Amino acid sequence: MRFINNQSSGKIAEVIEAETTRFTAQCYDLYGLPPLGSLVHTGDVYAIVFNASTSSLEPGRKPLARGKDETTEEDIYKSSPQLAKLLRSEFEALTMGFKDVESLRQYLPPQPARIHAFVYLCQPDEVKEFGGSFDFLDILVNAALPIPAEELIAASLRQMSRVQDDPRAFLVAAG
Repeated sequence: MRFINNQSSGKIAEVIEAETTRFTAQCYDLYGLPPLGSLVHTGDVYAIVFNASTSSLEPGRKPLARGKDETTEEDIYKSSPQLAKLLRSEFEALTMGFKDVESLRQYLPPQPARIHAFVYLCQPDEVKEFGGSFDFLDILVNAALPIPAEELIAASLRQMSRVQDDPRAFLVAAG
């Protein structure tokens, strides 16, 4: 499989905030974040990951440096196993479309993703189907995001090209 990710094909996160245009999901595994530009879904809502963070579970409380006497980062988590329960990894995803009875639509759904909906990293066949049309690029170009739109467009097209039969032809067509 050419699609690169560090996740299994199962659920990777859960929606904790949702709007019509985007949602925030908390990962089940600390640092189990999907790559920038990845296509994810919550059942029928499809979205592209545009931002990720790892922070303390308690608002306003910052993690403390703990590695002064450790040799590796892994040693920090071994000597302080509670850290995995005190930190969280979250990502934000921009809604790109939805699946209805007829087909995959590349425009905003009538309702946002549901709170506590499971989030899955799209499988190669889903990414291929979604990449069959470039209508989603209009949403990316016009989105007000904390990162430059061209960076997200490039990242999402790179991710999608990895599952195409001819990645170069896909990227040329997108251009």
